[in-house]
Amino acid sequence: MAKNDVTIRTQRLNKSFGTVQAVRNLDLDVMAGSRFGFLGPNGAGKTTTVRILSGLLKQTSGYAEVCGLDVNKDRDAVKAVTGLLPETPGLYSKLSAVEFLEFIGALNGRNGSDLHRRIDSLLGILGLEGRQDDLLESYSSGMKQKVLVSSTLLHEPKLVFLDEPTSRLDPSATAIIKDLILVLAEETDTTFFICTHMTGFAEAVCDVIGLLNEGELVTRGSPQELIESAGARNLEDAYLKIVGGKVDREVLLAWR
Repeated sequence: MAKNDVTIRTQRLNKSFGTVQAVRNLDLDVMAGSRFGFLGPNGAGKTTTVRILSGLLKQTSGYAEVCGLDVNKDRDAVKAVTGLLPETPGLYSKLSAVEFLEFIGALNGRNGSDLHRRIDSLLGILGLEGRQDDLLESYSSGMKQKVLVSSTLLHEPKLVFLDEPTSRLDPSATAIIKDLILVLAEETDTTFFICTHMTGFAEAVCDVIGLLNEGELVTRGSPQELIESAGARNLEDAYLKIVGGKVDREVLLAWR
């Protein structure tokens, strides 16, 4: 897709679970090749939105399309052109990194020398080339996260959903993930839709950010636009001013 194309489009998208409305009238356009950050407190509806857009969950009402595909009518096609790293993914700990990625590649119809070149490239970029044949049960949590990121990118998707991609990562590994996203978005026109609580990571990586609160899109814009509109020092300060969450020090001292 060209960079001026729309990769994600939603119109009055809603999702309810009984009496709880997780997503409310979401109107959203995400352009191809962009790095879109989805910020919001726990329970704001970020993961629910991702599950709808990736074809894993049906909306209650409204419309959503991904890469020109209706997320309800074209679910298999949506899954073929997207990658998803959920917040709590699973690993087969009795497999090595290479064996796990071969398995994921097979699920996506990839095999042979092309698949192995892709595996070698991703593991090399993420600094795992010396441990690729070790069982995943011997990996640290950060190393496992690197393998999971690799599995998400393995089939060269047009659109990648990353739900808290830096969880369990140390600062150096977080920097690698940041650089990987920036390089892939620039060189391959891959679109990234990133749910994160890390405002510093979002400010460094994302060119557009949407703030979600109680299922509603409160505001969107570039990190600098959000900072300036909130009269804030940085994105974290802007987030707290828009969504709330600062500690009332007088109440805290009185409680002590």
